[in-house]
Amino acid sequence: MPFTQAEFERGARYQLEYHAKNDPFDQVNTDHPFLRDMIAKKKERIGGNEYVTENIRVSNDSNFQHYFGKDRVTFNEKDTIEQAKYPWYDFHDGFGLDEDRLAANGINITDDGETSVVSEAEKIQLVNLIEEQRTTLKLGAMEKLDESLHLDGTQDPKAAPGLSSIISLTPEVGVVGGIDAAENAFWRNIVNTGISTASAGNLVQEMERAWRAASLYGKRGTPDRIYVGSDFLDAYRKDALDTINRQLNIPGRGGTAVDASTTGLFFKGVELIWDPTFDKLDELYGPFTVPWAKRAYFVNTKTVMLRPLKGHWMRERKPQRPIDQYAHFWAVTGKYSFTTNQRNANAVLSIA
Repeated sequence: MPFTQAEFERGARYQLEYHAKNDPFDQVNTDHPFLRDMIAKKKERIGGNEYVTENIRVSNDSNFQHYFGKDRVTFNEKDTIEQAKYPWYDFHDGFGLDEDRLAANGINITDDGETSVVSEAEKIQLVNLIEEQRTTLKLGAMEKLDESLHLDGTQDPKAAPGLSSIISLTPEVGVVGGIDAAENAFWRNIVNTGISTASAGNLVQEMERAWRAASLYGKRGTPDRIYVGSDFLDAYRKDALDTINRQLNIPGRGGTAVDASTTGLFFKGVELIWDPTFDKLDELYGPFTVPWAKRAYFVNTKTVMLRPLKGHWMRERKPQRPIDQYAHFWAVTGKYSFTTNQRNANAVLSIA
């Protein structure tokens, strides 16, 4: 006997809720290390405002003076804070099943109110079908969100400007968070492109300079993530070996690595994380002036954040069945901002 509409909805919803409890990265960590880290460190925002606001200190507005004896001194009213404002963005991914496809999988549905006795075979078919659809729904949504959060937003006017906007190859131009980098030198990340790898030790030396520059300002520490493309990773491995610097090439942690992004290569105690999305972007969206495979990003995750809107992150959706379609639909949606509160604590490098 077939499912009633209510039984079908209830069974499908159970499967969606069951899978929603699982971390979607349990089986795909290797593919999306940047997004995995951003989600792990995400900071939810409360609704009620069009923007996420990051307060940033832009100067000390010092009134420092030397004086002697009865010299008069002056006082000022400090104005040291600016606000970077980021709008929120939406994403959606969904799938539909029409009743012919359900029937082809041994699942039959009647209108509500009709008597039904669902067989065990039908229950198993429903579980298997929904499980596969649900798994690929979340994996697909994360895959595309990961790509989007790497790009600068020019690929889609409805997408949030991502990593390559906040940590830009041209940091002296453009507006980020409503602040014009051309007019505010403090609002520029560190950049060093076209690094020659012809001479042993040159890449390491340029990385050292970028590291110091990204660590110069503020009290949020040094970069804690280094994401690299395959060409940069290979160049760094060769340079580390050529310079015989054991502090740069630290042996593996023992055993077989469970994450393909684990490289066993470190700089300043921070592991270089191979991000396969870098190479994938070259295939999907290239050519780029600077190929992603040749890039490295020094990221301070205290300053670069994914900010989901509370109650709207990976939200399960079940639109009503249209009256003129015998089909059923499911989706996940999200509302989020991608922000920075200190661009000059981050760096992007690339090899020639």
